[in-house]
Amino acid sequence: MEDEILDKNHHGCSCCHHDTSAEKAEGSFLDTMDEEDEEEGALWQIVVGTAVFLFTYMTDFVPESYSLVAYGIAYLLLGNGVIRNAIENIIHKEPFDENLLMVIATGGAFAIGDYPEAVAVMLFSRLGEALEDKAVDKSRRQVKEAVDLRPETIECLMEDGTVKTIPAKEGHIGDIVVVRAGDRIPLDGIVTEGTSRIDTSAVTGEPVPVPCQAGSEVLSGCINMSGTIRLRVTKVLSESMVTKILQSVEQAAAQKPKMDRFITRFSRIYTPGVVAVAVVTAVVPSLVTGNWYYWLYTALTFLVISCPCAIVLSVPLSFFAGIGAASKRGILFKGGIAIEQMKRIGAVVFDKTGTVTKGNFVVQQIVPADGFTEQDVLVYCAAAEQASSHPIAASVVAAAKTRDVNLPDITESDEIAGEGLCATVNGRMIVCGNMKLMNRKQIIVPQQDKVTYGSELYVAVDGIYAGHIVVSDTIKPDAVEAIRRIRSLGITTAMLTGDSQEAADYIAKQTGIEEVRARLLPQDKVRQMDDIRSKYGPVLFVGDGINDAPVLAGADVGAAMGSGADAAVEAADVVFVNSQVSAVPDALHISRGTMAIAVENVVFALGVKAVVMIAGFAGFASMWAAVFADSGVAALCVLNSVRLLYKK
Repeated sequence: MEDEILDKNHHGCSCCHHDTSAEKAEGSFLDTMDEEDEEEGALWQIVVGTAVFLFTYMTDFVPESYSLVAYGIAYLLLGNGVIRNAIENIIHKEPFDENLLMVIATGGAFAIGDYPEAVAVMLFSRLGEALEDKAVDKSRRQVKEAVDLRPETIECLMEDGTVKTIPAKEGHIGDIVVVRAGDRIPLDGIVTEGTSRIDTSAVTGEPVPVPCQAGSEVLSGCINMSGTIRLRVTKVLSESMVTKILQSVEQAAAQKPKMDRFITRFSRIYTPGVVAVAVVTAVVPSLVTGNWYYWLYTALTFLVISCPCAIVLSVPLSFFAGIGAASKRGILFKGGIAIEQMKRIGAVVFDKTGTVTKGNFVVQQIVPADGFTEQDVLVYCAAAEQASSHPIAASVVAAAKTRDVNLPDITESDEIAGEGLCATVNGRMIVCGNMKLMNRKQIIVPQQDKVTYGSELYVAVDGIYAGHIVVSDTIKPDAVEAIRRIRSLGITTAMLTGDSQEAADYIAKQTGIEEVRARLLPQDKVRQMDDIRSKYGPVLFVGDGINDAPVLAGADVGAAMGSGADAAVEAADVVFVNSQVSAVPDALHISRGTMAIAVENVVFALGVKAVVMIAGFAGFASMWAAVFADSGVAALCVLNSVRLLYKK
């Protein structure tokens, strides 16, 4: 059957197939060039527009008669995007957002001769959008590169016994691929020759390496840890696990719930109200008094007073202050949207390994049998395990070193893949491994209570059971208190992990996590997260591995541990630099504080504007009052926002 699958015309390898990858690459390159040209054009507009504005406003070189032209040029350079968006929204019958509000208000400012304020509103708006867009675009570009585990080449076994390096995309089903120790498995397949251990953490999150031998199925993206293996390809690159992970990231990001900015939601209510009042002010009194000029001027003054300058400045500054306050605690928000959405979170979902736990194995318990001590069990086991590179073996040796134990040398050692090893230590035969190895060596192990979490390493000396060692991952010291704080906010906690159900249940019980879903592949995590979202509302997902990238990209807010994989960090909206679980409730508190100050600023600005508007209609408010209602209120809102930086 295998001979039928292999194409002899390609010498056992599909290395001569033509595809359109060059054409695709060319298209991708042209798209990238277009994006870069757009970014350069936008930057040029901001720089030139700002220069014209500052030169006109701060110097006397521009004659007053030409100031309208100079400010008009600056206005069009800085505000062309806002104007274009306002026109498009009107065409699509969705006019009421911040774009139309700024166009109307700045148009009113131009009408009464207050040119600098009109340009300044557009300048601050453009700068804020440019900074946020740059951060978001950079993250989107890098996440695809970081999560892409797909290999460029594979080492394919030819019919004459030689190994040839070919592009991975040219690998076909049935090809025999050589994977050396330390290499990442390039394509899904079945092992045909060799034994090894496979690190599957990148795909499943499972921290314990999985043994493989002839007949074992292996997934692309995993790492071959020890011996060289050969595998027969069962899925081409476009169908392999690494491609599925990348596709999951892209799909999850595309399906991520979209959320309007705070200023957009506010403007949908504020804009029609302001426009309606201005129209009524200009028309109704004029029809009664006949003084059209006076009431039209009053309506335009009203638009200047109602200009959202204070809000355009203070609301984004609230978020920037929140970002600054968070960074002091090692929490990096990638934009204001993440802070805003975190305020609405209904459930916090954790990955397990490396997120709630440390991700490293530690000896938790040593249980000696009759006639042996803990020291005996540890010394014999650690001495035998010195020759092994398995993480569990390394943890036992590390435990012995912390107790200043001198380990005797071994004279012989035989490792049995997936079971353990046998070694001669000081002339005594030591057997260390799982129950399968004990049964193979016919060693009687007395019945004992089942360990619910961790791996049991049984030890026998000269054929007699000596005891066992329990090795497991450790819970982060701040995890229990952090999860208690999250639940005190009325937020549900859950765990999605690729690890075993028993391990996940144990960690959840110890930390207080309410829901557990285990044995999940990356694409499974996305589906489970969507289910949790449907039950509890917006989801904050916290992870650290490459396998978490799809669910991080698809979560309402994705948060990555700073010590995690690059793919996770790039896919996340928030990064916890110190990798502490306590950063999660800290971020939630900062988010709520930031939103509270943003709302305070809006309420204060609207309150002052309302008072000045009423006073203006009554004839008691001068243009200086109008200026205070805009620029003065903006300054006070800025000071209020800065309070976040000094909150403890």
